[in-house]
Amino acid sequence: MAVAAAVAILAGMPSAALAMDGTAVRAQQENTGRSYSFGFYRSKNGQLPSIAQEGFMDVLKRHNAIFLGNTEEKELYLTFDNGYENGFTPGILDVLKEKQVPAAFFVTGHYIKDQPELIKRMAAEGHTVGNHSWSHPDMSTLGAARIAEELEKVRSGVEALTGEKTMKYLRPPRGIFSERVLSECAAQGYTSVFWSIAYRDWEPDKQKGADYAYNRVMEQLHPGAVLLLHSVSRDNAQALGRILDEAKTRGYTFKHLDQLTVRTYR
Repeated sequence: MAVAAAVAILAGMPSAALAMDGTAVRAQQENTGRSYSFGFYRSKNGQLPSIAQEGFMDVLKRHNAIFLGNTEEKELYLTFDNGYENGFTPGILDVLKEKQVPAAFFVTGHYIKDQPELIKRMAAEGHTVGNHSWSHPDMSTLGAARIAEELEKVRSGVEALTGEKTMKYLRPPRGIFSERVLSECAAQGYTSVFWSIAYRDWEPDKQKGADYAYNRVMEQLHPGAVLLLHSVSRDNAQALGRILDEAKTRGYTFKHLDQLTVRTYR
C-alpha cells in the first residue's frame, strides 16, 4: 500500500490525512504548477520501498530531495516532526542521549514559541533542528516571498535560541510540495527531506500501544531508511528505546543527515 502521511497544525492542534487507495494523494492543480502529497510503497518482507509509481520521483531527483539514503549500507536516519508538544519529547531526548543516537527534529513556529528550552536542548545534545515552516501551510499555494518568509521566521527563531545561523534541512508541511516549492526552498539553501518509513502515529487519541509502534517500524526497516516519527505519540516515546536497540542488533547504524551522501530514488 502507498502511504501519504500529511500532518497539519491548526491553532496548535493536529489533523492529518492518510492515503488508503494505493496511490499518493495529489492536491488540486494550481496555477503555479502541479502539487503532490508525498506517498510511497512501504517496505515489506525485506523489499525496499518505492516512489516509482507516485508521479513525482523525477521532481525529487531534480532538486536533490531526500527519500532514501544508501540502500547498499545498513544506515538509518531518524527524524521527528515537532509541530506542538505533547509531553513526550523530553523522554525521547533522554532515550537518544542514553543510546547515543542522533536525530533531526523538524519544528514549526508554534513549537519555537511554546518550547524554546526543548529546542535549546536538541541543539545542545547534537541533534539537527530542521525547518517545518512557521505556520504549517500548504506551500504549493504560496508565492515565493511568502515561502521565504515562512522559512526565515523559523530559521531566525531557532538562531535566537541556539546561536546556529544556518539551517540546512526542510520538511514540507503536510508532505505537500510541487516542483516550484522544492525549487524555492533549494534557493533558500534547504534540502527537502521526505521519508521511507512511516505509519499513522500522529493522533494522540488513537494510540495503540508501544508494541504496535515497535512492530510498525520494525516491519518496514530497510537499508538507507529515513524514519518519520511524530513526537506527539505516546506509543513512539514508549517504543523508541526498543526500536533503537533492535535496529542496532540487526546491524544498523544511526547517522546524522549530514552523513547522507548517497541519495537513492526508486
